Amino acid sequence: MVFRFLRSVVGKLWATIMVLVAVVLIIVGIFLLRYIDVTFNNSQYQVKVLFIITGIVGFSLTTFFAFFLSFKITQPLLQLKKAADLIAQGEYRTRVPIRSTDEIGELAGTFNHMAGEVDKLIRDLQHEKDHLSSVLRSMADAVVTFDASGSVILTNPQGDAIMERWSGLEWERDATSAAKPYGAVPGPLYEQFRSVLRQGRDQHGKVHVLNEVWSVAMAPLKSKESIRGAVAVLRNVTEESRLEKLRRDFVANVSHEIRTPLSMLQGYSEALMDDIAASPEERNELVQVIHDESLRMGRLVKDLLDLARMEAGHLEMKHERVDVPALVKRVHRKFAVYAKERGIRFRYGLPPATIVLEDADEDRLEQVLTNLLDNALRHTSEGAEIAVEAELVPIKGKPFVKLTVLDEGQGIPAEDIPYIFERFYKADKARTRGGSSGTGLGLAIVKNIVESHRGSIEAASVLGKGTTFTLLLPVEATKALSKTPER
Repeated sequence: MVFRFLRSVVGKLWATIMVLVAVVLIIVGIFLLRYIDVTFNNSQYQVKVLFIITGIVGFSLTTFFAFFLSFKITQPLLQLKKAADLIAQGEYRTRVPIRSTDEIGELAGTFNHMAGEVDKLIRDLQHEKDHLSSVLRSMADAVVTFDASGSVILTNPQGDAIMERWSGLEWERDATSAAKPYGAVPGPLYEQFRSVLRQGRDQHGKVHVLNEVWSVAMAPLKSKESIRGAVAVLRNVTEESRLEKLRRDFVANVSHEIRTPLSMLQGYSEALMDDIAASPEERNELVQVIHDESLRMGRLVKDLLDLARMEAGHLEMKHERVDVPALVKRVHRKFAVYAKERGIRFRYGLPPATIVLEDADEDRLEQVLTNLLDNALRHTSEGAEIAVEAELVPIKGKPFVKLTVLDEGQGIPAEDIPYIFERFYKADKARTRGGSSGTGLGLAIVKNIVESHRGSIEAASVLGKGTTFTLLLPVEATKALSKTPER
């Protein structure tokens, strides 16, 4: 404790004053020796008392002065040190009381001003941080920031979800990436991340993960001349890619569907004009082909117009009560003869109770079943079975009619299931329509009709074993459209 006091400013000042007082007393004492010899002659005791009193007074004065310096200098400095420690711990509102107008008081004022500026700067930084966090949280895109070693340093909720989902996947690695140093960077982003670090400029691309397509924009994080990481913005463009693919397929397919009959019309009409047909039978045969192809083009145009009206919400419907068993039996009679001629077993299944749809268009529903059964018959081999079944099922406390059309045909590949209700989409890429009167719009029309009844349709298929289409239609009549029922 004594050693610490002597090392302080006040201790050093106190020791200095003590030495100075001793020196002064010695010097003064030398000049006072003669006075002492004359005044206190033959009285050594009085001389000792005088020196003791003088020493006590000098020690008392220096000690008092030391405590005075301690109060005026040391205490404000200790308060400044304590306040600086509090600010270092995050207490930016800490201030030092100003008790004097001297240099220490000015120091305290400067310290308080500095603390105020630091507090304002920290609050501004916190405000900017909160603003940035709000922007990141509100973004639909995923944002992930990596440092130079590949560790994740910042994400928004969407980015955090992606990193958590992708972190559990096993990525394929080649010889060049087997020993990659960026452990936290997912496999699909690795090459792009490495290019950003090497080249120091933005990179854009698309990656395919879990049957999804992601658009990735990655930019470097620069600090002066060095690159300290990269920030990646990921957007799920699966739907956009799907629509773009469907658009290209639609243009290609509709061009094919129209070009084929047009070519035949042109070829056979030129044959008639050049009088190639040698007999009336051959001429009639050419005319019949031209007539059939013109009818086919007419059906194609009609289906396209009907589909356009359906998608625009202009589908005309006759709302009435529909007897579902009677509808199923009528459709069964329509296709029974055709199925028997092809050697296909065709049956229907109905519950004993009557099923009635309170608000539906019977003709449109018959069109739905007709299109589904036509597809089933065209893709089912001899000896197989096709069935139409109807039953009443409750969904979320409300009654629904469940119609099922199943066949034992060639089936549909799993990757084609999400697209079969799109216009002109063909699951069998090798299949042509030379022997079929279909237009490629049947399932698209089916989906629109079912959705106009506030229902839903799903397809399930096993390649080589058959396909099942399941329709759910609400029994109760509702004026407003509702969402597609969830199964």
